[in-house]
Amino acid sequence: MRSLFMGVGKMGLPMARHLLKAGHDVSVTDLEAGRLQLAREAHVSVADDASAELARVDRVYSSLPHDQALLAVADQVARHARQGTIWVDTSTVSMAASAQAALRCQAQGIRYLRVTVSGNNHMAESAQLTVLASGSRADYDELLPALRCWGPNHFYLGEAEQARLMKLVINLMIAQTSAMLAEAMTLGRQGGLDWPTLWQVVGASAVASPIMKAKSQQLGRPLGERDFSPTFTVHQMLKDIGLILQAGAELHVPLAQTSQTQQWMQSAIAQGDGELDYAAIIKVVERAAGLSGEA
Repeated sequence: MRSLFMGVGKMGLPMARHLLKAGHDVSVTDLEAGRLQLAREAHVSVADDASAELARVDRVYSSLPHDQALLAVADQVARHARQGTIWVDTSTVSMAASAQAALRCQAQGIRYLRVTVSGNNHMAESAQLTVLASGSRADYDELLPALRCWGPNHFYLGEAEQARLMKLVINLMIAQTSAMLAEAMTLGRQGGLDWPTLWQVVGASAVASPIMKAKSQQLGRPLGERDFSPTFTVHQMLKDIGLILQAGAELHVPLAQTSQTQQWMQSAIAQGDGELDYAAIIKVVERAAGLSGEA
């Protein structure tokens, strides 16, 4: 069973490596030479010609940054892959773009499985992702042994774009958690509470969700020490919030809180914090309250 993995960024490369470790015959391709070099250093085979490789493989996997990349890959797969090939896309993209990709694949006899994943690049490295799938149930059942390489939790959600929507639902809650933290931590700090103690108490409280705990101790450089090194940047979260608000408009769901969070993300970028972790919107609310960057 030969596979091509298209897009080996911070999520794609560890997922490709897990497939290889599980015994799959995997080659990879990416538009960035630096990512291909990292793949070679990880002993992953790099395809010299993606179009030619598409004509030889049984499965195509992809991890892509946005709608335009998804549709470009959909065109490649539709033009060059054989009928019956399964394309598994793991990207966070809009439901509309995914539906367009599905039509292009259907016209060429390509089986298309949407497999979004919840978790950051460190969870991808440790095979702790949550896998959310939609498309043909038969295709999902066929792919499930491979998908188990990426994490312990798997959900089949339906025949169409349900996996795309579920990923946006989760990311909405992640974005809103950062907004909640921004207001709560600023309130506590403005009132004289010690910043490290704030994080310790919240982490031991009834509101200590896994995402809060992760933020308080990520990579050994906790926000309790005001380290905003990114697992997911403000720019990346702003892109996802755009997709969330687009879905809200399409489904006629008011997302007022998410719209406010979008404005805070925009402010973080305007203030020079776009490449920090998305939790840097804490700094936006602090500045609005007249607090300095030092706690």
